[in-house]
Amino acid sequence: MVRPRLHRRVSGEFNATYFKPAGIPVRDLDTINLTFDELEAIRLTDLEELYQADAATNMNISRQTLGNIVKSAHKKIAEALIKGKAIKIEGGTIEYMQKLYYCPACESTFQGEDNKDSCPSCRSAQIEPAKEP
Repeated sequence: MVRPRLHRRVSGEFNATYFKPAGIPVRDLDTINLTFDELEAIRLTDLEELYQADAATNMNISRQTLGNIVKSAHKKIAEALIKGKAIKIEGGTIEYMQKLYYCPACESTFQGEDNKDSCPSCRSAQIEPAKEP
């Protein structure tokens, strides 16, 4: 029996979910699917320049699994760039991480959504994103 996949944590801060070569209609392009966990692995290792062990910890997976995900993502991105294919970002076994906020009024830290407007402890509106440990 195969062990079920762990949910991979992603930040959920992706502004676009589709990329294509300029000047070619989408209907004329082949599409490659890149999963959100593959995109998160690329973001952490290539853009944020984290070591694979640290990126794997952030995503709640093993270092070897992260390496496999990065390898798969690099291959898909290379194929899209070289062969002029569109990239559609969707799917994956993921869970979104909630952001941490800090309230200077009561000095508490709490999790919340992007549109958080007040502290749940003291109802102060002076909240700010918490600095990562």
